[in-house]
Amino acid sequence: MAVVAVTDHVFPDLDQEREILTRAGHELRFERNAVSVEEVTVAVAGADAVLNCYSKMPSDVIRTLDRCRIIARYGIGVDTIDLDAANERGIVVTNVPDYCIDEVSDHALSLALALARGVTLLDRRVRTGSWTPTDARPLHRIRGRTLGLVGFGRIARALAVKAAALGYHVVATDPYVADDAVRGAGVEPLSFDELLKRADVVSMHVPLTDESHYLFGSETLAKMKPGAILVNTSRGPLVDTAALRDALASGHLGGAALDVLEQEPPAPDEPLLQRDDVVMTPHAGFYSEESVRELQRKAVEQVVDALAGRRPTYALNADVVGFGT
Repeated sequence: MAVVAVTDHVFPDLDQEREILTRAGHELRFERNAVSVEEVTVAVAGADAVLNCYSKMPSDVIRTLDRCRIIARYGIGVDTIDLDAANERGIVVTNVPDYCIDEVSDHALSLALALARGVTLLDRRVRTGSWTPTDARPLHRIRGRTLGLVGFGRIARALAVKAAALGYHVVATDPYVADDAVRGAGVEPLSFDELLKRADVVSMHVPLTDESHYLFGSETLAKMKPGAILVNTSRGPLVDTAALRDALASGHLGGAALDVLEQEPPAPDEPLLQRDDVVMTPHAGFYSEESVRELQRKAVEQVVDALAGRRPTYALNADVVGFGT
């Protein structure tokens, strides 16, 4: 019997995981959400496998895992996990890259439209007694506007289809996707700088890495089209918050729609919370009842496969650690 430790989770329960693991002859172990490095170290001690949600698993934690075969992330990004340390220990790392494609693409589009059509601002004005259609001026017709996608993976491609149906001209930039593949999806490929220059709405769909950290800083934001809207449903640290505050305060940007922040939750005195040209949601883009169930099931299925010696479907480093076939 293998022990599968859960570092933390945000789900109503772990019944699905427990049932799947029990059926495979394994034990699920979870007491409480571990937050600090010390708490995570205790939570995963002696585990044969780890399910990880938001708790950080740096090298100090991973190097204590003397029998662990897999760390399975509840999510798409794996910035909570030190991959180099996992490689050193021969631990396979997995994610679930395809569980919330509809939800996040829907959410990104909803955020963009909330600003583009003035929905949240007009709602606020109505609640304070105003009944003035131009309170959100200037608003522009959606058809013919340009949506720029930074990154062209699964979520961005789904968003492209939905946005095009509304009349957006969709452009994309991604150094890892060939221009022909972008064109094949009905989207115009552009360089990063050209996209910033042309897009009325810029939506981010890239992972958080050392290279992409503060991808949208003061220099990048200054290159955006005046009045453009910035949408972030990926990772908070892709955007330099201080630079974003300045770009909005100067009037260069037309607004920002954020599902993720550098600091989550934001401090009560965060200036962005006071701005009418900012829409903010609590890292909720992934969520639907269906997507959460799918995420839990797929994550634990990776664990079952690894413990059985099979190569998990979503293994990120199996070749590096020589795991399974």
